[in-house]
Formats: sequence, structure tokens, C-alpha cells
Amino acid sequence: MNWFRSRLAAVFYFMVAVPVLVLSALPQHAAPLAPASEIILQLDPAQSQVHWTLESTVHTVHGSFAFKKGSLQLDTSTGKASGEITVDATSGNSGNDGRDRKMHKDVLESVKYTEVIFRPDRVEGKIAPQGVFTVRVHGVLLLHGSEHELTVPVRAQFAGDHWTGSAKFNVPFIDWGLKNPSNFFLRVNHSVQIELELKGLVQNPPAP
Repeated sequence: MNWFRSRLAAVFYFMVAVPVLVLSALPQHAAPLAPASEIILQLDPAQSQVHWTLESTVHTVHGSFAFKKGSLQLDTSTGKASGEITVDATSGNSGNDGRDRKMHKDVLESVKYTEVIFRPDRVEGKIAPQGVFTVRVHGVLLLHGSEHELTVPVRAQFAGDHWTGSAKFNVPFIDWGLKNPSNFFLRVNHSVQIELELKGLVQNPPAP
């Protein structure tokens, strides 16, 4: 009976101790690997720019905004996208102090709505590992406290661990509920044209 108990204890120890030893030998803090089809694009705000153009009956106004941050995850096999790109709404500048005060106070209300955020959910088109390619990025634009669906045509290129992109699209800000800055002497277009110049780093770039 003692021999049987000793053998049973040995078997129990083997069943419990060996898996514990194997698990303890594995790396404890290894970061999960991204799927082979997933790429991560980090935006460099210092090298990226937002330009805008607003037509009116008197003149055409040009201005800019600054990016704050941005990170996008793209699955090249499914087109699924996630992440967000954030623009500093308080940085809006047209080169005219009076016009800019009116823009920030009456139209953007940038003291209250300090950021403009784009959150993508899918990419339409083929993401090429080499050369220039064009895709359509669909997502939601958070502007002035409201969400609006938006599809942005993007022309992009990968170069090693870097990426560049450009985009041009219209934002119908008045139709989306922002205050119309027109007056008796001046009428502005209901849409503002946006141009993006994007640069940053790419993690897990697509294989050629």
C-alpha cells in the first residue's frame, strides 16, 4: 500500500510540476505579435500639415491647422481599419487676426471643441507594398461635437519604415450645423476644401 501511494504521489507531481516548469520557462512579458496582414501607421505631426480653402463672393481664404497625433491600424487582407487622427482645432489660422477670432469664437467654438478627430473603419482599394497607390478611407469625422460619415481619397506610398500620404476632400461644415459666417456683403461656400500632407513611421510594412 505504501508503494502504491508513493507511485501515485510521483505521478501527481509529474502531472502538476512539469507544465508549471514549461510555462515558467516561456517569456512572461512578450508583446503579442501583430498579424502578418496588419500594418500600423504612426503619424508625425511635426512633418504633417492640414491646409484649407474657403471660397466666397469677395475673395478666397486660405489657412491651416496643426495635427496633434495620429495612429492607424490597417488589415491589408480585409480592409478593416481602426485608430484615429487628431487635429488641433485651436490652431486654425488664416493670417488675419479678426477673421480668425470670428472663426474660433462663432464657427468652430474651439474653446469648447478643441479637437477634430477622424476615426477610420475601412479602406477600399488595394494597399501596394511598393510604389504609389490610391485608396478610399471611410470613417467618422468628429467635428464640433457631432459625428459625420466621411470617405477620404488617399494617395500614399511606403518607403522602408516610413510612409507618406496626401488627400483632398470637402467638408460641408454649414450643412453639418456649424454657424454660417456669411453677412450682407459676403457669402461663403457651404463647404471648405481640405488638403492633407501626411508623413510618419510604419510598423510591420507589407511585404513586396
